Amino acid sequence: MNLMRQILAKARSKKQRIVLPEGTEKRTLHAADKAIADGIADIILLGDINEIKFIADKYNLQNIVRAKIVDPNQNEKKNTYISLLIRLRKNNGMTIELAQKLVENPLYLGCLMIKNGDADGEIAGARNFTSDVLRPALQIVKTTHGVSVVSGAFLMSMQNKKYKSDKVLVFADCAVVPNPTAKELAEIAISTAMTAKALVGVDPYVALLSFSTKGSASHELVDKIIEATNIAKSLAPELTIDGELQADAALVPFIGEYKAPGSLVAGKANVLIFPNLECGNIAYKLLQRLGEFQAIGPILQGINAPINDLSRGCSVEDIYNMIAICANQVTNK
Repeated sequence: MNLMRQILAKARSKKQRIVLPEGTEKRTLHAADKAIADGIADIILLGDINEIKFIADKYNLQNIVRAKIVDPNQNEKKNTYISLLIRLRKNNGMTIELAQKLVENPLYLGCLMIKNGDADGEIAGARNFTSDVLRPALQIVKTTHGVSVVSGAFLMSMQNKKYKSDKVLVFADCAVVPNPTAKELAEIAISTAMTAKALVGVDPYVALLSFSTKGSASHELVDKIIEATNIAKSLAPELTIDGELQADAALVPFIGEYKAPGSLVAGKANVLIFPNLECGNIAYKLLQRLGEFQAIGPILQGINAPINDLSRGCSVEDIYNMIAICANQVTNK
């Protein structure tokens, strides 16, 4: 079965409450309408009720009436969220005046709803920068225990007919951390292995990539990958992780056997960890545009609840798919 069909089917089987802070954004409303029609999530829209209804009527989005609409400026739980925000941020100088202002910001309100148990996951970023989406998430929902860094993974699904149709690779970090430290790379590797298990349903074989394989080159950049591999193995000894590996050694069995004999990952990798954001972002875009791969993401990892960031150039389909992915992340928490 196609990967997205699997994800959509799982979302339908156990619907989650997904909050969309950009409730007055046209593409978001079209995606919400389709998500409601297809039964993949219970949708919560944040925004002015009259504006949302006007846009829905304009584009004949008949299912929006089944969404829960919360106006940040006229929210019946406003005082509850103000108190929650003050409690969470009191040691960081949060005042009543500032809290009153922030709970009217949909990006903060969405995270407060999740923290208070009123929503299960969030999708935003169609009209906001990644930093604006992440800031309230890190302040309110915070990172997963034992993880200090948020990263972005892509599910890379092969579309080329000469390969098996169910072949999926998971790439990270392709979206968040420009130049991770060795410890951050290790945490990204572990988080991405968990994403591969949860969303793709595979046993992860994690390769930390480099321009060197097992000492074929000597450089401080290689040393960082070796250090990251050792940290990852010590933090998660139950996972199958190896590095440093060149991309061909990680992916091609006979090359892996030749370059890294005895490696449990070489030639079998399905999770690829790139040394920096530049490499990861370039790699996924090249495969997407030239290699007949479907790129699904970015999927944010390392946050205590599923909160996902969209590209501002996203399509309706992108948002729809991310709603389903977010629902799957909730189910696998």
